[in-house]
Amino acid sequence: MKYYLAIDIGASSGRLIVGYLLSKQEIATIETYRFSNFCDGSGDTLTWDIERIFNEILTGLTKTFAMFPKIESLAIDTWGVDYALLNGDQLITPVYAYRSNRTLAAIEEVETKISFSNLYERTGCQFQKFNSIYQLVTDLNAGRLEKATDFLMIPEYLTYLLTGQKVKEYTNASTAGLLNLTKKDYDQTIINRLNLPNHLFSKPVVPPASVGTLRPEIAKIVGGNTLVKLCASHDTASAIEALDNDYHDLYLSSGTWSLLGVKTSSPITCLDALKHNFSNEAGPNYIRFQKNIMGLWMIQCLEQEYKLSFQEMIALAKQSEFTEIVNVNDESFLAPKNMELAIIAYLKKHNQRLPEEKGDVINSVFHSLAESYRAAIEVIEKLTNKKYRRLTIIGGGAKNEYLNELTARYTKKEVIALPIEASAIGNLKNQMEEIDDGRKH
Repeated sequence: MKYYLAIDIGASSGRLIVGYLLSKQEIATIETYRFSNFCDGSGDTLTWDIERIFNEILTGLTKTFAMFPKIESLAIDTWGVDYALLNGDQLITPVYAYRSNRTLAAIEEVETKISFSNLYERTGCQFQKFNSIYQLVTDLNAGRLEKATDFLMIPEYLTYLLTGQKVKEYTNASTAGLLNLTKKDYDQTIINRLNLPNHLFSKPVVPPASVGTLRPEIAKIVGGNTLVKLCASHDTASAIEALDNDYHDLYLSSGTWSLLGVKTSSPITCLDALKHNFSNEAGPNYIRFQKNIMGLWMIQCLEQEYKLSFQEMIALAKQSEFTEIVNVNDESFLAPKNMELAIIAYLKKHNQRLPEEKGDVINSVFHSLAESYRAAIEVIEKLTNKKYRRLTIIGGGAKNEYLNELTARYTKKEVIALPIEASAIGNLKNQMEEIDDGRKH
């Protein structure tokens, strides 16, 4: 039996999952370690404690090798957009988190040098104030790039810490707002217009690919060694790799963020796609044309504020008849000090009914998510000139039967919920594929 290891890290938790083939179609999984993940600071100083995250990986690897002494390979996937800067082998701190508010001046500056419509035509990447492009211009203006020899997305940096090899990966690079999807390389025109250092942007590798084995000192710490590979290292890219759906099915990766889209053979960068802020992000050999929706982040915040379990929140929502719709992608919900107050303020601003109970607030969010899914599908069907019958939901949100029911009701689609560790399974599937110079056979 051959065992493979997925290190799958999201914005709120990380997990190490061993997988092996039961058959050609089925991967069995065993979770060997799980840890919580979180940002430090607030406002424009939100950061990731990358040393803590890496130490959690080492702890997980130690436990995994104790259970499975022989691992064929491992690969890391994480959220997109965020990155580490290095001066040689030294990390340039801090490592900022995407929910930081530090990029507002950079957005205006970028627009003066290259319009967003031009950016979108070249990269297909949606506008988000936290896109890597704006973070990098912010770092340029702060002098953080002066001594930077390397720019590595988070999974690339963690892979470097394990192996000593600095390798860029294609799917995560596509979240940066700097990658030309047609050329599958960082766009030199954009980089030059923004005066970003060219040496930071070597061409990313299309997964799957081999990187190298664990550094000797790491192998000694964790009690084993293995080959380290590149999977589709953006966690949503890995999640879609877990699915067998073709170009005729919708997908919804439901977690802290909701990513709703379809596979396409080439980017869709028309004016309507730009207007609705759809993104074209990379799979290993296809494009994911998708809408980023705020997702269960709003529910997670309310869960902390109300000190209720998820099951208790669902029960309260089901008892409520309050179905006012808010725009879940409104910027006021991105990182509020208090989510309930942000929702109430939004409803007041738009002259809508106000909630009376906690269950009303929760129910409003669930109905608003379902409505946002319906609206996104309407645009997808218009821009692809296709009608889709089925929506496959994966990720933690697939376990939410109440939201799944609302989604089916609002979208009028057949909803298939697969409550699986999709990112980890896609990560494992990539590792199990044949590799030849880093590209699929």
